[in-house]
Amino acid sequence: MTAPWPWSAPEDDGGARHLVPGLALPDVPLMAIDGETLSLARLPGRWVVFVYPWTGRPGLPNPPNWDDIPGAHGSTPEAEGFHDAYVAYRVMGIDVVGISGQPTADQQEFAARIGLRFPLASDAEGKLRDALGLPTFETGGERYLKRLTLVMRDGVIARVVYPVHPPHTHAGALLATLRTES
Repeated sequence: MTAPWPWSAPEDDGGARHLVPGLALPDVPLMAIDGETLSLARLPGRWVVFVYPWTGRPGLPNPPNWDDIPGAHGSTPEAEGFHDAYVAYRVMGIDVVGISGQPTADQQEFAARIGLRFPLASDAEGKLRDALGLPTFETGGERYLKRLTLVMRDGVIARVVYPVHPPHTHAGALLATLRTES
């Protein structure tokens, strides 16, 4: 049994109401951790795109007031959940990519540290955020993406999960939902 999530849940502020099934994703190139560019609009087949705010580094502080922002905590456990469920997603013919506004170097460090099996892509310039109108929050003078998940096929949204809570069980819960729809 999984322990309850200790951080407060985000409210559905309507920040993703415009992200609806059938919406084609914009052709925005993002730098992936392998040094290649990736565009969600050009990804063939079925994908789960989990958008997360920020992953910390051991020994470094979180951004200011992080503990007080509903939905801020949980990027590492969420990514670990997708890592643990990755083979099951692949068996269903679904691939996974994570996106944040962090620089590629930070994402590379994170992916290596926890041994991710799937790519991460950086929207550090905010081009995808702005093109899609992704929901954000600010703290410490920085803007962060709010946690959400897109299930897509051939560059078109099939499902949106927003807000995502709790993040540590999200990958498994989404997988169970997608299995019932197959």
